[in-house]
Amino acid sequence: MASNLFESEKAFMNHTNLKKLNVSEVTAQFTYRTWAFQKNWKPLHIVDAEGCYFLDSSGKKYLDFSGQLMCCHLGHKNQAVIKAIEEQAKKLAFIGPGFATDVRAELSKLLLEVLPKGLEKFFYATSGTEANEAAFKIARMYTGKTKIIARYHSYHGSTMGSIAATSDPRRWAMEPAGKIPGVIFAPEVYCYRCPLNHHYPECEIACVEYIDHMINNESDVAAVIVEPVVGTNGVLIPPKEYMPRLREICDKHNVLLIADEVMSGWGRTGKWFAVDHWDVKPDILTTAKGITSAYVPLGLCATTKKIADYFEDHYFAHGHTYEAHPLTLAPAIAAINEYKRLNLLERANEMGAYLGEKLNALKVKHPSIGDVRGIGLFWAVELVKNQKTKEPFNTYAHKVNGSPLLVDKIAAEMMKNGVFIQAWVSHLVIAPPLIVTKEEIDKGVRVFDEALTMADKEIKKG
Repeated sequence: MASNLFESEKAFMNHTNLKKLNVSEVTAQFTYRTWAFQKNWKPLHIVDAEGCYFLDSSGKKYLDFSGQLMCCHLGHKNQAVIKAIEEQAKKLAFIGPGFATDVRAELSKLLLEVLPKGLEKFFYATSGTEANEAAFKIARMYTGKTKIIARYHSYHGSTMGSIAATSDPRRWAMEPAGKIPGVIFAPEVYCYRCPLNHHYPECEIACVEYIDHMINNESDVAAVIVEPVVGTNGVLIPPKEYMPRLREICDKHNVLLIADEVMSGWGRTGKWFAVDHWDVKPDILTTAKGITSAYVPLGLCATTKKIADYFEDHYFAHGHTYEAHPLTLAPAIAAINEYKRLNLLERANEMGAYLGEKLNALKVKHPSIGDVRGIGLFWAVELVKNQKTKEPFNTYAHKVNGSPLLVDKIAAEMMKNGVFIQAWVSHLVIAPPLIVTKEEIDKGVRVFDEALTMADKEIKKG
């Protein structure tokens, strides 16, 4: 009896203490923070968002200078997308993927208009990670081969197949299981820090020629997966010859080309998809994020008809309960129509040129800036201790061992001044919503300019 009474009192106290916790404390205590140590996490309580801004519980407003996780392309509270979600929820919130729906047919027809020509069969998932998992399975089933060539400085997702094709610290915790058999890595296309110690254009694109060398010396290669413009690992933009030559190499060896456009798609680079800049048509394209402007989770794996025809008489061994979920498809239709109505591809080029001019001006002013690179409204600023030697302030090892990162300190300082920016190891990613104005860019750059003095001071200390 005494024991039961003690347990009851303990439960009552726990309940009482729980009621005293605020939203931030409950979040930190009972949910996981992704890709981070859990200790001392104090998440900011966000209560509202509209346009290029979001609002915390104290009423403070923040400029969303990275579109959250480089995904809120339309900004917050786009009414057309919200209305589409509401109407679909009232009409048909869910039906299994074995059934046909109006919304599934309508989105499929719309995708044929905006995707690179030749991509004609679609698998709808709920994330970019799942889209890449589908791509790997399809490539292996279709070719009968197993190996996937990915690149260093890449991110393709967090599940076992996609994390195996990822080459940044997020994979390291999964080793050796994270490196499943059949994934091998090629050099990244990173002209500022060429992994082969070459210089463009004298290099004759040695990094892509090395992939040709890899396929020649590997058996059983099913596909090559690349982010046409690398995302979180630095907004790495290939030279104009790179993607066309990669297409030639894949064709030469009868290897599939997978374009991971999870982050670079949907107008972010000034085209519907980054591959459009080089008129390259992949065999498989994966995407997510901007497809609904992140209002609802949706991923897409699109393949050519040639690949699709194979499965007419071969078993398609893949699927999810939420594949082609009606509630995820409706906002994609609305989002695509909004990109068109608001001319956001053209706007990404116009505002991107303005943003790039402002960021390059900072490079002249701050000795801590090593490189500024971007395309459309997709930019990165890389910080260094020394502009000549290109020595970074931090490395991947610092990220995983919990060492304080300078870019995180800069991002925190900017938050104090009302601007949110994404930081990753040694660079910061600037990718505001495509609806951003020049005035909002000016504000973001001004706050960034002020925060960069922290990095300049670190150089003087050294």
